[in-house]
Amino acid sequence: MTSTDNTITLEPFVDKWRSFGWEAIEVEGHNHDQLGQVLGNVPQTTGKPTVVIAHTVKGKGVSFMEHGVLWHYRCPQGEEFDRALIELEAL
Repeated sequence: MTSTDNTITLEPFVDKWRSFGWEAIEVEGHNHDQLGQVLGNVPQTTGKPTVVIAHTVKGKGVSFMEHGVLWHYRCPQGEEFDRALIELEAL
């Protein structure tokens, strides 16, 4: 298995958005308080579109999914789904 960065590199992602005139806000995507605060104040700059870039880990909290590129296009099913729920409920 490989990481997303090894599959498709997007960095410097924020700089790309800003170069097109967007207001780019970065947040820790697993921090619900931070997300709520930022999303509650969009747009950040009058007259400019705003993009919120939430830095996340694909499959966070599920041992067999975390950092797995497979889960960018596939959903857990059957026993995988059940196992994922058990792991998430234990957090």
